[in-house]
Amino acid sequence: MKKILISSVILGLVLALGGLWIARKSIISTYEDDLSKRFYEPILGFYDKTGTVKKEVFPVKHFTITWKNTGLWFDNTALAKTLSGDTAVFFTIETWSKNSIFSRADQNVIEKVLTGEFDQKTKELAQILSKTNKPVFVRWNPAMELPEYQYPWQFQSPPAYIKAFNHFATQLKKEAPNVKIVWGPAGYAGDSEYWPGEKLVDCISITLSEKKQMDSVSFHQAILREIKEKLHRMRFMNKPIIILGAKEKMPFAFQQSWIQEGTKDERIFTNTIYSSQNFVPDSVTKPKRSKMILGVYDPLEKLTQLPALQVEHLFTDWGEIQKGEIHKKIQAVVARKHDIILTVEPWKDVKKMNDPDVLQNVLKGQYDSEINMLYELIEKTPQKVYLRWAHEMEIPIHRYTWQSQDPVVYINAYRYFMLFRKNKPKNILRVWGPAGDRGSIDWWPGDDVVDFISFAIYGLPDKNITDYQKQELFSDIFNRKFYRMRFANKPIFITEFGVKGPKNYQNRWMQNAAETLKNNKNVFGVSYFNQHDTPDAWGKIKAPDWSIDATTFQNFYTHLE
Repeated sequence: MKKILISSVILGLVLALGGLWIARKSIISTYEDDLSKRFYEPILGFYDKTGTVKKEVFPVKHFTITWKNTGLWFDNTALAKTLSGDTAVFFTIETWSKNSIFSRADQNVIEKVLTGEFDQKTKELAQILSKTNKPVFVRWNPAMELPEYQYPWQFQSPPAYIKAFNHFATQLKKEAPNVKIVWGPAGYAGDSEYWPGEKLVDCISITLSEKKQMDSVSFHQAILREIKEKLHRMRFMNKPIIILGAKEKMPFAFQQSWIQEGTKDERIFTNTIYSSQNFVPDSVTKPKRSKMILGVYDPLEKLTQLPALQVEHLFTDWGEIQKGEIHKKIQAVVARKHDIILTVEPWKDVKKMNDPDVLQNVLKGQYDSEINMLYELIEKTPQKVYLRWAHEMEIPIHRYTWQSQDPVVYINAYRYFMLFRKNKPKNILRVWGPAGDRGSIDWWPGDDVVDFISFAIYGLPDKNITDYQKQELFSDIFNRKFYRMRFANKPIFITEFGVKGPKNYQNRWMQNAAETLKNNKNVFGVSYFNQHDTPDAWGKIKAPDWSIDATTFQNFYTHLE
């Protein structure tokens, strides 16, 4: 009996140890590197304005290399096998490193790259790739701009991602200089924030999204629209673009001719919207100010008599121009010998009617009379006029009828307005005024029609937040929005900013603003919004009041210079 019991115990231990070994092997295998075909994201085609990628390179086999640790590559033989044959190869590298076999995917893979933990693995990969004569493309941690937690390298700061990308690319190019480095955003709004620069990038890839349950006509139109939108976002990068897609999730076959169709606007507007002037070299130095321009939007005239003030902000629309009301407003500012920021909101005629197709109708000449009246008025004004038109166009809402529109249509309408007079009045300075949100640079109208870039800075990060203490610091908002303007080599004029709350809170927020602006010489002017916001825009929530008193404003500008 005792022998049977001992045997049972031994057998149980053996089985248990065996189970642990199998479980351990299973767990460890999940953290081993992986090489597999990337069936779900095939290469559909390419668009190359540069002429640097030969058509005979395609078709291309697409593989995923998944790095789940920072050790050496797990199977050199399998990697070498993918390079056999005559077909070009496209590798997408994903870093899914683990701290231990029991942890989740690292959220610090960017940091691991920057500290060199992947250097040896990268070097080994490069040595293998350097031995082939066929075209090899390597894409590293793609779709970085998507606002979702699909990959551990998403939701990282753009500068950190860029440093990591360039670190990897530098290491790879050192050992395998013939490999083509691919920067691979999905092609969504804000992708340009992650652009690592032209030095190390050979090609760009974008990925078309899934298309299901569509008839052939709808599918065709959806594909054309997506090609147009995503390639438009690449207009600042003069690189060949490889188009990927979810081929097996498309109800109809992709046609190469669709790329030509989707890029029609680029050929039509090659000398304006898609001009080479948009390719701002990384080495270009932005202009620096000597003295700050100080202004306010102050319809109740609580701050307009302050001696440091130089400019006043006015808003107008078609109705005010038609009735001549804007003339009276301008005269009042001129009487105080102040320059003018004039924001033209192209809506609301004398009948208070909004035009839902205002951009298209501007281009058709429907508002030529109002535009001409405005220019005649400005020409007679003895002061400088900072002319801002159809601002905050990129916010994905419909507060204004020109928002959330096709960037190409907006840009052409903006250019139509700013170039309305063949000879621009000498006192006009043109201001392009996005909110500064993600993807705002997609609406950039061109260097020749912009003298200043303006974006808005308000403390409330979301209109559903009413607690003043949850407002963001001026510095945090400014740094984020200023970075988004890096493709445009123009000075900044912040024509709107404001903070709500009790005086002591406003003073602290405004002091942070002054310190931020003092340290950034690219900002030439600031204008405070000394009024509550438009009530209608906030629905059931009370519109925030950004008003400050004279002592708070004086304290702000004494810290500016």
